[in-house]
Amino acid sequence: MITIVAPHEKDIGFPVKRLLPSAQQRHLGPFVFLDHMGPATFQAGTTEGDVRPHPHIGLATVTYLFSGAMVHRDSIGTVQRIEPGAINLMTAGKGIVHSERMPADIRTEAVLVQGIQTWLALPEPDESSAPQFAHYAATELPNWSQHGLSARVLIGSAFGLTSPVSTRSPTTYADLQFDAGTRYELPASAQELGLYVAGGSLRINGMEVAANHLAVLQHGASHLLETGAQPARALLLGGEPMAGPRHLNWNFVSSSLERIHQARDDWQNGRFPKVPGETEWIPLP
Repeated sequence: MITIVAPHEKDIGFPVKRLLPSAQQRHLGPFVFLDHMGPATFQAGTTEGDVRPHPHIGLATVTYLFSGAMVHRDSIGTVQRIEPGAINLMTAGKGIVHSERMPADIRTEAVLVQGIQTWLALPEPDESSAPQFAHYAATELPNWSQHGLSARVLIGSAFGLTSPVSTRSPTTYADLQFDAGTRYELPASAQELGLYVAGGSLRINGMEVAANHLAVLQHGASHLLETGAQPARALLLGGEPMAGPRHLNWNFVSSSLERIHQARDDWQNGRFPKVPGETEWIPLP
């Protein structure tokens, strides 16, 4: 049985459609958070769309853009611009602070910014690991194309290809672009998988899935994917089921509620590391 998750829309300085967590689906494999950001433009000479420094524990953030650019800065000294097709992977482990800001050229040229941010829950032994950051250029990620379907493998293995992006548990993440009139049978998988329709619409085993909806696929079954008269774009995501539950509270993910309470107290009292060159911060809600 396929479960359809509708987006929860909000404005956090730019429009966001949130699919995970939801009432119908708390997670898919290690994916515990899925936001579709934008599309939006941001006025020159302002800080519209900037995300001020904020903390994370117990997760890895994955940023992937369809258009525009952003600049990531973090408390381990990273400064990294990300552009479409690339991957920013920040592993928070025991704790990291970062900001995400719109570059001046993107504002001045009124470039549309649009992309996907996801969080991966870390396996319990890695929740207390040292924070890390890795950037993978679009040219490093493998691409596959056949019979009207093109795929970029972002994380894990799919379509006979394997991404160089390293994660802490078996994970699948791929960007799929369908021509009009495409038919493709997605083979069965032992992983928990879903398809987020980022643009256009997609039929999955004859069920119409509209844009900005997440289809949670039937475990262990193949699925026929079809487009009609218009092209479509979707993200295939999921992975091996997590061993044990995870608690989510604000920007924190952990197998331990006590650890989350400690992280909240640490942020409130200024015990997290600082982002070099940044003076702003987001207060604890």
